[in-house]
Amino acid sequence: MAKSKTANESEPVVIKKYANRRLYNTETSSYITLDLLSQMTREGREFTVVDAKTGEDITHNVLTQIIMEEEQRGKNMLPVNFLRQLIAMYGDSMQSMVPQYLEASMDAFRKNQQQFQEAMKGAFGGGPLADIAKRNMQMFEAAASAFGNGVPGMPGIPGMPGMTPPPVVTPAATDGSKDDEINDLKAQLAALNAKIDKLT
Repeated sequence: MAKSKTANESEPVVIKKYANRRLYNTETSSYITLDLLSQMTREGREFTVVDAKTGEDITHNVLTQIIMEEEQRGKNMLPVNFLRQLIAMYGDSMQSMVPQYLEASMDAFRKNQQQFQEAMKGAFGGGPLADIAKRNMQMFEAAASAFGNGVPGMPGIPGMPGMTPPPVVTPAATDGSKDDEINDLKAQLAALNAKIDKLT
């Protein structure tokens, strides 16, 4: 009994290519560009490109054209030496094995990439690396707290322990209250110097 296909396993979209080089998506009944085909490929959507006149499958040619356009935009993934070796394999007795080898290599690369991404998520989601990152953040917060006391650009960091916050200056402040503020600031500066001396 045949299994029902999921969305990802659905039939490939048929794209028709006309003589004027325009591409027609038969699923959406609209003309599309190579950029959209490139996006569909990245999303894992299967499609087949056929010549509108002859019905010939030209998917390989169109995919190669997409690669050429990406390379021309400066997104080079194919090293020159690799291209030379690939060209040299045409007509070689081993030519028939190259497509299978490249496909197997790319499959292995994608699996390794996926495993690496999952390992990174696991590392920072919990475990020893997460504990180290948490301890580093606590040390940073402690250091910022020791030197912070209202440091601009560090919102939410409390002032140093044992120090009073700077007084709020009001427009109606008298000369006497200004002297008190200056004395408070001197006291805070002295306390700060004493803490720095203890740390060094």
